[in-house]
Amino acid sequence: MKCSVLNRKTVFAVAFVAALFSIFPLTDTDIWWHLACAREWVQTWTPSRSPVVNVHEYFQRVVGFVYGIGGAPLLVAFKAVLWGIVFALFLLPHRERCAESQSKPAALVGATLAALVLFVFRYHFEIRPVLFSLLFLGIYWNLLPEILNSSSHSSQTSRLEPRTYFLLLFVLVIQWFWCKCQGLYILGPLFALAVLVSAWLGAWRLKIKLPKKVRLFHVGVVLALFAMPFLHSEGLNLFLYPFGLLDRLVGMSPSASVFASEIAENRSPFTLLLAGENALECVVMIALCVAGLVFAVWNMLNGRLGLMPICLFATAALALIAERNFVLYMPVLLYGTVAFSTNHQPPTTNHFLLSTSYFLLSTVYFLLFFLLGLWARSLLAYDISMIASQRVPVDAAAWMAAHPHEGHLFNDDRAGGYLEFVNPSDPVYIDGRFILKTADFFERYLRYADDPALFMHDADSLHFGRAIFPLRYYARWGSLLSVLEAQEDWNVAYRDSLYIVLNHDIWNFVSER
Repeated sequence: MKCSVLNRKTVFAVAFVAALFSIFPLTDTDIWWHLACAREWVQTWTPSRSPVVNVHEYFQRVVGFVYGIGGAPLLVAFKAVLWGIVFALFLLPHRERCAESQSKPAALVGATLAALVLFVFRYHFEIRPVLFSLLFLGIYWNLLPEILNSSSHSSQTSRLEPRTYFLLLFVLVIQWFWCKCQGLYILGPLFALAVLVSAWLGAWRLKIKLPKKVRLFHVGVVLALFAMPFLHSEGLNLFLYPFGLLDRLVGMSPSASVFASEIAENRSPFTLLLAGENALECVVMIALCVAGLVFAVWNMLNGRLGLMPICLFATAALALIAERNFVLYMPVLLYGTVAFSTNHQPPTTNHFLLSTSYFLLSTVYFLLFFLLGLWARSLLAYDISMIASQRVPVDAAAWMAAHPHEGHLFNDDRAGGYLEFVNPSDPVYIDGRFILKTADFFERYLRYADDPALFMHDADSLHFGRAIFPLRYYARWGSLLSVLEAQEDWNVAYRDSLYIVLNHDIWNFVSER
């Protein structure tokens, strides 16, 4: 059944709220090395793993083009629009399936629950390659069931409609582009495989014998999606990239365990909660993931809502493995929330239910406007530049560009990308591309914070001439800084409320000679 106009408004409202809540400065520090790579491929002065596969190339070209036109403000507006589109795409299939008899309060309850989740986790809506992955998954969410299901249930004939071939070509082009946007391109063919299995199981339950040509077409679609990496010059290395990404995400091999355990975004929300980091958000995240797992299992056992329970279960499990995966879970979670609330509401046929509905409706309106009010107030704290100077060394980098140094630069990993972007002539020690570094290198880098003697030893052998450290955000360098400031051959060259820059005097002495 088709939905009423109200449901179209519900989809639009959720998408619009998602776009609004996405408006905040560029707080994700990785965007800066993406922008630097869009201008020219950059390397740190320290060794990198090989072969180097720039799996983010097309993402970088797009964001670099947008930034080149309007800077950070336009990039923020761009990502806000894309996040709105993502949630609209994931909610559109529900609009096709919901019941005509749903009430206005029921639809608004679903929209308000969605708005609550969006508000609590709004700072996850960064401009990252995962945004492109979710955009492509949203398109697949709508098109792949039609490509693989419509031909299955049409009839006993083996003829396929021209529209099916056109949609397939569109999906293949997206998959080819996706392969050079993020290593999560593997989710495309995996989702297609899930749709295929669902289609064949549905045909088997209905005792429909699929023609051989249709079966071959289905298998060919999935294989073609898996084969898309080989149409790029990186070929096999690009095809294997997601396996290395998974290894670093969950730490399956000893060499990757340091990445899975030490990178904040790769840690489980359980680990973050035990460490006391973002405790309230982690509690809500865990609760939503567990609720999603239970909801998914319940629906799978009852055969309801099609592929949604499978996707809900998979993404909830991924979110419990690593906090950064929660953005993959959110669109599916909101789809399930809106679908459940609008399809499990009793009709308002008596005075009590009618009164309850209007009370609920007024509460919903109040809550929505309250959330929007909090969001509007948060805008007053944003700088018009839309660059989060608390997260990247804006003023310190400007000072460093005006005051060159001898020797190599040592930097905190989160500052690396911004320094590469604003001062490309001064190579950095490390940036956010951890996959380019060996686990031994990264582990030694992390030891510097707790072992000042190791840092000073490497400072001499690796010729550190300057070091920059954060003082507030991600400030794990307190012990090292207290030791360095007491050393005669290290001096504070620049300090503000957020960052400190120290010069190594031995390089000033060598420069003078």
